[in-house]
Amino acid sequence: MNRYKALVIVALTCSFTFAQEMNRDSIMFENDSIADYYVRFEGDSILYSSIALDEVFLFDQLKFKDRNEKLRYYILRRKTLKVYPYAKLAAERLVELSDSLSHIKKHRHRKKYTRKVQKFIEDEFSAELKKLTRTEGQILVKLIYRQTGTTAFDLVKELRSGWRAFWYNATANAFNISIKEEFHPERIHEDYLIEDILQRAFASNQLERQKSVLDYDYAQLSNKWKDGPNPKN
Repeated sequence: MNRYKALVIVALTCSFTFAQEMNRDSIMFENDSIADYYVRFEGDSILYSSIALDEVFLFDQLKFKDRNEKLRYYILRRKTLKVYPYAKLAAERLVELSDSLSHIKKHRHRKKYTRKVQKFIEDEFSAELKKLTRTEGQILVKLIYRQTGTTAFDLVKELRSGWRAFWYNATANAFNISIKEEFHPERIHEDYLIEDILQRAFASNQLERQKSVLDYDYAQLSNKWKDGPNPKN
């Protein structure tokens, strides 16, 4: 049985089971020409006319032109899985910072609180980040942009000063890392591969999903890049 037949059988089975559940927990209005069904969740008094389901992706089987391409992908995969939790944590800390600052009115107090959070972030990250390789550091910079929509350079500039951000960038450049790097899976093939690695890891519960703030559609990206680094227009 091919996978498409299997999917049809699963879909029909789920539909039949779901219909039974709806019949048990629904209300029919007698005067309506078409019966309206509403769903009540256990422990909830609110009736729903629809159920929001999580987005599901069907992944194509990975194909590689040669052994070197396969090796490069799995090296990229290992590095991406390693640094993603740092990018996720950075995004969460920045959201907390932004929310807290919105409730602090005085500039002096805002500045003091920002310095405190910035030091906390540095202490939380510095020991582990020093262990990253150059390529892992560059992937992290891209993922920070994926999670926040802001470059690492601008984040440092906002938290500290323009000169500090410049100095960080100059130091990073000495190791061939740019903290001004952005994330564009719609234009850069390696960025698409990073996104593909993340989506597969989310689906398998290997990583905890955190939605990107960027506006792109993974399904469309997969179709665009399915033939490799030379995308369809």
